[in-house]
Amino acid sequence: MQHYYNPVEVYQGAGVLEKLPQVLHNLCVASQGEVLLIAWSEQVLHDPVINALIAGEHGLKVHPLIFSVSNPSVQDLLALYEQSVNLNIAAIVGIGGGSVLDVAKSLCCIHGLKLNNVDELRTAIASKSFAAQFLPWVGIPTTAGTGSEVTCWATIWDPELNVKRSVESPLNYAKVALVDTNLSATLPLPLAVSSALDAAAHAIESYWARGSNFVSRGLALEAIATIMENIDGLFAHDFNAHDAMARGSLLAGLSFSNTKTTACHSLSYPLTMHYHIPHGVAVSLLLAPVLNINLKAIPEPQPLLQALRVKDATELQARITSLLERAQIKPRLSLWGAKEEDLAAIAPQCITKGRADNNPVDLDIATITQILHTIY
Repeated sequence: MQHYYNPVEVYQGAGVLEKLPQVLHNLCVASQGEVLLIAWSEQVLHDPVINALIAGEHGLKVHPLIFSVSNPSVQDLLALYEQSVNLNIAAIVGIGGGSVLDVAKSLCCIHGLKLNNVDELRTAIASKSFAAQFLPWVGIPTTAGTGSEVTCWATIWDPELNVKRSVESPLNYAKVALVDTNLSATLPLPLAVSSALDAAAHAIESYWARGSNFVSRGLALEAIATIMENIDGLFAHDFNAHDAMARGSLLAGLSFSNTKTTACHSLSYPLTMHYHIPHGVAVSLLLAPVLNINLKAIPEPQPLLQALRVKDATELQARITSLLERAQIKPRLSLWGAKEEDLAAIAPQCITKGRADNNPVDLDIATITQILHTIY
């Protein structure tokens, strides 16, 4: 038996942000609660739709909160919790990239808890001891890459203990996702390209994941083809290319919402933590070498290669390197400050439960070290 599930109501296209007031009205009026709006910058608050909401023109009390941190930590999440715990919140809106959406959905899990310090937050995340009643949330991505608006987990970093934590619950899907191309079409080129490659990675890994199903594979192939056929348009600042990235990222999110990711993401986490390599870049560096290892274990590899528009891993490596270099993104670990002698020590940290063991081929420390040397 194959099973696929995703309950998020999705709107995609230029201008769908205009639906936000009605969405919030539906979520908040019955409870007479308030809205916590977490945005990545002050710039978001000047959007006419958001500005009208904050001004009370739609009869809702909205608390705007700026969160501009990348790769949020447990300390960052606790600070948000402390700022909002005493508010009468009925719904949370996250407007931003993956970091904003991750803290928004994480806050929905913990808002009803009594947390006194970061250790209690760590315990809640590790044991999945979340609030009895999850707050509903609305995901509005401003990048086309994470798919976080249609998944039920969030990445929260814990640099003090040198680990990545996952806030995860099937109860924590967004009520509504508004994927408005107008919000992502102004991304700087390096971020647009790295985000698109992150979305492609979600779909690629979903296709070969041990937990894949026929629905997730179909979504994954459409996502990959949409991204790889249109990504070059980003360099020409083509709005249609940005719209394609938004659609591809959404499809990838819907795909890996059921499968999770695999070795590429597992290996990428220490690279982001130690060398501050942006997540999308770190994942993209690993796609070709992991494809090379996985190819023999993929039941139907040809549709994947066709969607990628390559014949093998070597060609994929050349394609990704070219895209990164054209976007002025450093395409090797050595250029990010990594030292080759440190790679063996990092390799054990690359095994993330739920990601590495979801890969179709088992990876040992020696193989992981070899992969890291390949992209050094």
